[in-house]
Amino acid sequence: MHSPHPAPTTPPEAGPPAGPVRTGTLLVGLFAVLLFLVTIAWSPLIAFDRSVADGLHVWAVEDPGLVRVNRVLSDWVWDPWTMRALIAVAVVWLWWRSERLLAVWVAATSAVGTFLQQGLKSAVGRERPEWPDPVDSAHFSAFPSGHAMTAMVTCVTVLWLLRRHGVEGQWWLWAVVVAVLSVVGVGLTRLYLGVHWPTDVLGGWLLGAGWVAFSVTAYERTVLSRQH
Repeated sequence: MHSPHPAPTTPPEAGPPAGPVRTGTLLVGLFAVLLFLVTIAWSPLIAFDRSVADGLHVWAVEDPGLVRVNRVLSDWVWDPWTMRALIAVAVVWLWWRSERLLAVWVAATSAVGTFLQQGLKSAVGRERPEWPDPVDSAHFSAFPSGHAMTAMVTCVTVLWLLRRHGVEGQWWLWAVVVAVLSVVGVGLTRLYLGVHWPTDVLGGWLLGAGWVAFSVTAYERTVLSRQH
C-alpha cells in the first residue's frame, strides 16, 4: 500500500525585513521624544542648547577664517540643494539602467523627506539662536535642521543603493567615510555658524535616518511582493 504523497508546502510569505523596521521605529521614537521636549521647552534641554551654542559662537566670532570655511561647506558642499542634486544623479542613473521603480522610489524618498522637515518646521515654529554679533544668518524655523536631515536622507539612501548594486571593499569603505563626514560635518557647520541649536541638528539626524529606514523597508516589501 502506497502512502499518499505529502502535500506541497507553501513557502511563508516574505514580510518586511525586521532590522530596518526596528531601527526605523527606534529612531522615530527617539525623535518623537525629542520633539515633545523641544515643544514644551524642557528647561534642562534648553540649558544644554544654550550652553553649546554660546560656546561655539564665542569661538566663531574670534576666528573669521574658520567661519568662511564653514560657510563654504554649509552653503555649497553640503547644502540641501547639493544633496538633492546627488539624488537626482542617482535617479537618472537608475532610470537609465531601467530600474524605474527604484528610481521613482528614491526620488519620492527624498521629496517626502523635504516635505516632512518643512512641515515640522512650520508646526513647531522654534526660533533660531539670536546674536548681537551674528556670523551668519538663516531663515524659517529651526527644528528640525533641514541641512542635517537632508544630508542624512541623501547619504543613507546613496549607501543603500551602493550596497544593493554590489559595491564593497575599498569603494564601500570610502563611501561610508564620505557619508559619515558629510552628515556629521554639516551638522557641526550649522552649529558653528550659530544658526541652529544642537537639538535641531539631532532632530534632523534622527528623523532623516528613521524615514529612510521605513522607506527601505517599504521598497523591499514591494519588490518581494512583485517577485511572487
